[in-house]
Amino acid sequence: MNQLGLPISLNVQMSLENFVANAQIQKAVSQLFSADTASEIYVYGGPGSGKTHLLQAVIFYAMEQNQAAVFIDCKEEIPDYLVEVVADLDWLSVDNIGSVDVAQQHILFDLYNRARQSNVNIVVSGPSLPSELDLMKDLKTRLNLATVFPLEALNDEQTKEALNNQMSERNMSIDEKVYSYLFKHYSRDISQLLEATDRLDEVSMQAKQSISIPLAKKVLGI
Repeated sequence: MNQLGLPISLNVQMSLENFVANAQIQKAVSQLFSADTASEIYVYGGPGSGKTHLLQAVIFYAMEQNQAAVFIDCKEEIPDYLVEVVADLDWLSVDNIGSVDVAQQHILFDLYNRARQSNVNIVVSGPSLPSELDLMKDLKTRLNLATVFPLEALNDEQTKEALNNQMSERNMSIDEKVYSYLFKHYSRDISQLLEATDRLDEVSMQAKQSISIPLAKKVLGI
């Protein structure tokens, strides 16, 4: 699914329902959807903390509410035309802002300003506090005005909860022993585990068998 023709596809598994995080962040996002005036949220954390999940989930939910929304990954080039259409948006998600290159920081600064002036809700993710980012001063000043939340990497139980949420949406389940094996021999990173369970789900359906440790060894090469 694309937004306004952007070359970035959203992951349909990223929803607010299966996002595992602290109650403060969930409450803040919910309040944005019910508020009359727009606001900005900045979340930060390391790999596997759920930043991309949250930002894409917000966009999905907004589109379900028939609101105009755009997701930007700063690891990719930001389309110039967004500056001209941002005033028509209801939501803007800016992921991986710490990766934006010097040339694009000015475009992003202009985009951010126009979004704020146009009452667009903005959700941004980065690897650290805004003040610690290697960005132009004016952009960091804007980010510091947002409500800031840290995102901690999920522990094993939270990771299982997130994966189980995704599996339950497909009316499937994974044995506890398989999770333990994946954590030990494959990865504890939620994004990598989601990709792995996608592959296991597809193969298990084709083979008409349950997801097991032998299947994980065969499909994932572990």
